[in-house]
Amino acid sequence: MEYLAPEKTTEAVKLLSKAKGKAHILAGGSDLLVRMKGGYIEPDVIIDIKRIKPMQEIKKTANGYSIGATVSCALLGEHKQLRKAWPGVVEAANLIGSDQIQGRCTIAGNLCNASPAADSIPALIAAKAIVVVKGPSGTRRIAAEDLVKAPGKTSLKKGEIVESIQLPKRTTKTADAYLRFTPRTEMDIAVVSAAVNLALGSKGVITDARVALGAVAPTAILVPAAAKLLKGEKLTDEILDELAAICSAASKPIDDKRGTVHFRTRVAGVLAKRAALTAYTRAGGKV
Repeated sequence: MEYLAPEKTTEAVKLLSKAKGKAHILAGGSDLLVRMKGGYIEPDVIIDIKRIKPMQEIKKTANGYSIGATVSCALLGEHKQLRKAWPGVVEAANLIGSDQIQGRCTIAGNLCNASPAADSIPALIAAKAIVVVKGPSGTRRIAAEDLVKAPGKTSLKKGEIVESIQLPKRTTKTADAYLRFTPRTEMDIAVVSAAVNLALGSKGVITDARVALGAVAPTAILVPAAAKLLKGEKLTDEILDELAAICSAASKPIDDKRGTVHFRTRVAGVLAKRAALTAYTRAGGKV
């Protein structure tokens, strides 16, 4: 196995494009190393991108926030401005693994691992996150919901690397929230998860909304019908009940050892209600 550690994105792209055999990117390694030790993959080439300085930074920009691909989830939790602007995204990131894993894992890696139960993906979808990708043909910007195509599969092309994740600029009376259900309080993956991002106008009326669910389909899903319901409304008990029904109906889970179809379908609605209520109150709404 060959180990390479470029210091520039262009160099990493070139190495990945020309790599012979199976090449894998190492950012935090919390997924890659587990898969290697489990015998699921045997890379011929590992390209470590942690030495690329622009990928190590969280930047506040005129358009929002830019999170480098190698920024650890622990650093996201320590960034006060980001935590205030996007609490739901940070909540999701800080649920990945243990304290030790938090020092290594990244939301870019969590996204590219493409698990249906990934914590960061529903939160990024709800946040309208954009994934900045560098490749042999230049730069592409991909909506978070379009990056993951199936369990373990993304829309990245040969030689492409995620450089950063962009979160939009926040305005007043906006907020997000992320919730998941797990059998254990820590060190577990989501059986069901929900993320909600809201913007409020005058008198607590919702002017924009995004609702995403995780672990209830082969990929995390955006629920347009939920957003349509919420827009133009205040968050009443009746609206919350309708939201739950819509999210449950949008869920297409499977039966497995961690949860049944019936359970996951029901809990998707419950978590969507709770996440919506949290996002609404964070944005300044009163129930």
